[in-house]
Amino acid sequence: MINRWLYKQLWKTAPPLIRRYLKKRAAKSPAYLDNWDERFGAPLPDPVHQPIWIHAVSVGETRAALPLVTALRRYFADAPLLLTQMTPTGRAAAEELFPDAQCRYLPYDKPEWIEQFLSEHKPRFGVLMETEIWPNLIYGCAEQGVPLFLANARLSEKSQNGYLKIRRLVAPAMQTLSGCFAQTAADAERLHLIGASNVHVCGNTKYDITPPEGMRALAAAFKERIGNRPMVLCASTRAHKGTDEAGLLLKAWQQYQGDALLVIVPRHPERFQTAFDAAAGLGFTVQKRSDNELVSPHTQVWIGDSMGELFAYYLSADVAFVGGSLVDTGCQNIIEPIACGVPTLFGPSTYNFAAACNLAVKAGAAQQVKSAEEWLQAAAACLNDAKVGNRLRGNAEAFVSAHRGASDRMAYEIGKMILKYRNIAL
Repeated sequence: MINRWLYKQLWKTAPPLIRRYLKKRAAKSPAYLDNWDERFGAPLPDPVHQPIWIHAVSVGETRAALPLVTALRRYFADAPLLLTQMTPTGRAAAEELFPDAQCRYLPYDKPEWIEQFLSEHKPRFGVLMETEIWPNLIYGCAEQGVPLFLANARLSEKSQNGYLKIRRLVAPAMQTLSGCFAQTAADAERLHLIGASNVHVCGNTKYDITPPEGMRALAAAFKERIGNRPMVLCASTRAHKGTDEAGLLLKAWQQYQGDALLVIVPRHPERFQTAFDAAAGLGFTVQKRSDNELVSPHTQVWIGDSMGELFAYYLSADVAFVGGSLVDTGCQNIIEPIACGVPTLFGPSTYNFAAACNLAVKAGAAQQVKSAEEWLQAAAACLNDAKVGNRLRGNAEAFVSAHRGASDRMAYEIGKMILKYRNIAL
């Protein structure tokens, strides 16, 4: 089994492989070439000092951090804010959601780069969102006296089995965390098995998210462009092992009989054109959101080729399908459309949101489908029978309200642990 010494040795050879990987990603998404040096230990020219530091890998984790940061600022009102990410889309989301923060890429887990990062920022404390376990980073924080927390933590059975294979490396690092705040009791148990201690079950901060300012106005603008037609949204569609989820949905939509507009918003910008071409190839009349024109009454498919506007699409929709669930990528965030009061559907692959999906179905706030064909039937039922859509819509508010409060619970625990060293009572 891999240990810390061997892990450090591997990082002596890893950087060229990572550079090659990033260049390959950049062939489809050029933004991966931006701010390149930040990933490889280069110091920032003007690093923020002694910040609250939040690490959120990509868009979903960054959004989930927003209510937690709001809660933390009640205890640390004067502290500057540092947001780190690993993806260009995550960084763009952070710059939009946290305009007063310094945003940058977290360096990869080479010890020298981690030491440089921690030394130049000297964080008051750090929060890793969800499941971001970098052993050298965690060890480095412990060695430099930076309290580090794993927040909104989740761990699937598949991920647990992977970490158990390298438990000699992971467990000692996990034991140095100042706190671990799990979404569910099952997550807490899995985290404990890979070495985490001081684990608290606090819930999921994604229930605390509300549509960002301006999204309702943008949704109204979308409705004006679309007109009075009903809108069926397929959000955050993914591709996996050669299967394009948008393609599956489009093929099923060929059987639809009605005047609803199908709107497809791929999860990654490099898939925007692919979705457009797939729709056109199947004979649909297609437009893009980026053409900034009214949607023609003859248009059958509208491609949402924009980032950071997902709430506006949800608020515009009559029915929403959450992608990443017909292909085996574990589902995207089902809580957002439910919180927007839109009847919500999702597919069979749900390991990223297993608890939320199970609870939503039991509460009658969402419906699971097994295939694209079953999705079409369920979407049509919501459109054609007001009772079906109203039942899902009516259960949504109570479902979300029942699970709110995780951000406040996590912030309280962090504040208590940090402020006790200053002899300040909460």
